[in-house]
Amino acid sequence: MTKNHPPLGDIRWQHELANAFKTIDDLCKFLHLDTAQLPVSEAAAKQFVLRVPRGFAECMQKGDASDPLLRQVLPLTAELLQMPGFSDDPVGDKAAARENLIIHKYDGRALMINTGACAINCRYCFRRNFPYSDYQVSKEKQDQALTYIKNDIRIKEVILSGGDPLLLSDQRLADLMQELADIDHVKRIRIHSRLPIVLPSRITGTLLAILTSTPATPVMVIHCNHANEISQSVADACRLIKDYGITLFNQSVLLKGVNDTANDLCNLSERLFENGVIPYYLHSLDKANGTQHFEVSEEDALKLIKQIQDHLPGYLVPKLVKEIAGAASKQSLTG
Repeated sequence: MTKNHPPLGDIRWQHELANAFKTIDDLCKFLHLDTAQLPVSEAAAKQFVLRVPRGFAECMQKGDASDPLLRQVLPLTAELLQMPGFSDDPVGDKAAARENLIIHKYDGRALMINTGACAINCRYCFRRNFPYSDYQVSKEKQDQALTYIKNDIRIKEVILSGGDPLLLSDQRLADLMQELADIDHVKRIRIHSRLPIVLPSRITGTLLAILTSTPATPVMVIHCNHANEISQSVADACRLIKDYGITLFNQSVLLKGVNDTANDLCNLSERLFENGVIPYYLHSLDKANGTQHFEVSEEDALKLIKQIQDHLPGYLVPKLVKEIAGAASKQSLTG
């Protein structure tokens, strides 16, 4: 383990979160962009609010309206279009919801909703229309979720999700990790988080000590779509996670205008692996209402994977998958 971790109670990340960009105008001014020349939409921002940590914005190229990081977060008029095949619940989360905080789709693992909040609002998010107000996290509901997990001995792995579970306080995470680890049949706790990428100051020695403090094996799946997201602070955060012995995977979403070239995806895999992250999944876009302008056809996705396979060793090639509501697992796309 590293000896040089931030002190107990470090709250720098909370200040950075509070100071995130929250309006189109402020973000575009920071990037030296004229909103009058862009297809931005205040109506889209009202439907799904803009939130961008300043550290993530600093990784964007100023003056470039086509910057791949900016495209992930800027509300556009295209989000207001209604397209066939797109819906508010494209992966069947609501049908799989149990005990309010549990989404139980796959055998052997269950997902626990810990919060509806995120540090960044990605415009392509498959849960952008999810009714989080119906799943408010309370002590009573969390206890119900824990009871559900205790009563199903097939559940070997619990996935902490949301929203982003790393937005919980250290104390709440410590309590939850211990309560889950006290369930004998829970062998692994998997944390899905975008914070190591968009708010790397959240990754402190205190946090990682909490995540590794129980007998349950911690696994972290981060979410990075483009190599430009991996700043020095992000690289340091990923390496710190590895220093604590946490298995670290990445999942990306294939997004038009963001990472839909073989060069983009190869660079991403290389940068991830340099910093101790295994490129795991490349998701086909989940067809949530408001995301259609990000869609890459399945045919083009398969061509991209073939090109990546021609240039990278197999362990750097992510699995191309899509999620189908009601299916027993993610579906691999192999052509």
